[in-house]
Amino acid sequence: MRYADGGGLTAAGRERREVVRIQAAELFEWGVKAPEVARRLRVSPKSAYQWHQLWREGGAGALASR
Repeated sequence: MRYADGGGLTAAGRERREVVRIQAAELFEWGVKAPEVARRLRVSPKSAYQWHQLWREGGAGALASR
């Protein structure tokens, strides 16, 4: 099931998540691998791998909130 408004997060919650994704993009630019990004940012490895794929395809802008 999908939620109409950002998975039920408030605007502040979405902003916090975007900050984490942008931090992930910076780590990817430095050559840090997805499992290490997950550990450093305290997110699931699945999220880190998904973000890495998006980052490879579209850069940091691909990780911005939609």
